[in-house]
Amino acid sequence: MVDEAAATALARDVLVAEGVDAGELGLAFVGPDEIRALKAEHLGIDEATDVLSFPIDGREDVPDGVPRALGDIVLCPQVVGDDWREPLIHGLLHLLGHDHGDEMEARERVHAGQ
Repeated sequence: MVDEAAATALARDVLVAEGVDAGELGLAFVGPDEIRALKAEHLGIDEATDVLSFPIDGREDVPDGVPRALGDIVLCPQVVGDDWREPLIHGLLHLLGHDHGDEMEARERVHAGQ
């Protein structure tokens, strides 16, 4: 199962390392049926997955003192099992505007401590 306090701490650490000092982030843990429905609704793919990201605010020019509205991450503990850290990092990087590829994979390894 996901340790919610550890997930919050990991999210905070990744965001700070990525240069986000103030931001609002939603983090939800859902079952396989709910994440499957979300993936079908938003991506048109009818299957359960480990993590989905729903970015809200891609702006980096937010005035000082105003937190960025980053978006929401939905994680399915039943799909990820005990290996929830890497999917959470993956979802956070998507919220920050990173797409799949070598750069994102390198960032994931750094944040995962590899």
